[in-house]
Amino acid sequence: MSAEFDQKIHTTLADANLQLAIYTATGRLKEKRVESVAPGILPDYQELRTQANAIKQHSIENLDHYLEEFERNVEARRGKVVYCKDATEVADFVLGLAKERRARLVVKSKSMTTEEVDLNERLEHHGLESVETDLGEYILQLAHERPYHIVAPALHKTRYDVAEIFTRTLHVPNEIVIEKQTAIARRVLREKFLAADIGISGANFLVADSGAVVIVENEGNARLTTTAPKIHIAVAGIEKVIPRAQDLATFLKLLARSATGQLLSVYTSFLAGPRRPGEIDGPDEFYVVLLDNGRTKLLPDRTKRQSLYCIRCGACLNTCPVYRKIGGHSFPWVYSGPIGAIITPQFMGVAHEPSLPFASSLCGACGEVCPVKIDIPKILLELRSDVKKSETREKQNRIEKLAFRAFAFLMTHPRLYELAGRMGAAMAPSDGGSWIRNLPAPMNIGPVRAWLSQRDLPPPPAKSFREMWRRR
Repeated sequence: MSAEFDQKIHTTLADANLQLAIYTATGRLKEKRVESVAPGILPDYQELRTQANAIKQHSIENLDHYLEEFERNVEARRGKVVYCKDATEVADFVLGLAKERRARLVVKSKSMTTEEVDLNERLEHHGLESVETDLGEYILQLAHERPYHIVAPALHKTRYDVAEIFTRTLHVPNEIVIEKQTAIARRVLREKFLAADIGISGANFLVADSGAVVIVENEGNARLTTTAPKIHIAVAGIEKVIPRAQDLATFLKLLARSATGQLLSVYTSFLAGPRRPGEIDGPDEFYVVLLDNGRTKLLPDRTKRQSLYCIRCGACLNTCPVYRKIGGHSFPWVYSGPIGAIITPQFMGVAHEPSLPFASSLCGACGEVCPVKIDIPKILLELRSDVKKSETREKQNRIEKLAFRAFAFLMTHPRLYELAGRMGAAMAPSDGGSWIRNLPAPMNIGPVRAWLSQRDLPPPPAKSFREMWRRR
């Protein structure tokens, strides 16, 4: 585990107010999800999950076909599709277009994909003003922080935190009433919408058979972002494509329920091309940026490519005992929780943060709630194996290697295992594992110290399970 990763975890664990905020917010989202998918409310919930998984599997296995179909249909409606390999190419395209059109102000709706490529920072570095219009994202932009959660980006901020941020950055009176804070943000952002030259959005789904970009939201800011400015740019990962408009019925029944517990989000927008003759609103120019940024590296592996099925609902974060303890900013990239633990190593390489696949109890809760049935625990195990095989882990010390070999030998020889258990129980003190911390090196190896820094071994039982089983 890197020092930075370790430090962030311990800082979060030590902050009682932050712990309360995370548990309260994720607990509320978790409970609402359970209520919204209950058999009495959605009796075909499990069937819908199976359908969603099948659609995603088919889409990813035929990704080239559906991306080409999507591109044809976008261009048939006078839009343009731009393929980008990485973050630099996305920024270059947007900056080049802004320069050609002499644009100075960009408004953005909520998009994890643009967070992934640091688009705000790249645009601002070249003199463009880029403003987040989702309330949570706007608060974090003013605070110079990245999202804490996929769906609820400012989950960790209290109304008092927001009041301080608004007072410091917007120079308004310190206001702690949430409705009045919302009114302050609305006043500022409405002026930005009216003055913006370019609107940038993400996309929840890309529909191949119609060329439509589908955006799901609750605040209405995405509709203003995509219709008020003269230019609309949708930035989406290539995995967002689905074959048909009919497939949306499956995903829309699952997405809001899994994300916030709503039966349906407030706004669902279907955008296909620029404004047509006779229409009074909408952009003059329409672009869809399709981003790879490591996604195609996942395609050859049948198990790991499941990661591309993700619809960014955040349900796995809300149910994960690890995320609910260490929070979103402990994770090394923009994606946190179980989904972050599997896509970050795959997009950026396991050497980016080798401990990330191990930041899981493997309890399986994430897989149980995933609306598209991604087998997250299985992928975590495969990534752990990759980490062990990587160059960074090959440099572990000899004693650690020897210890693991001895453990493997013991676990594959039942009689030796039973004998070792008896000897261990006879020798172990009654106070549990605290004595191990005081062992001299090299017996007190790194993994043992790390494991026991947060827990003790229980005192040995009077009789082992095997002994009790024989007596029965």
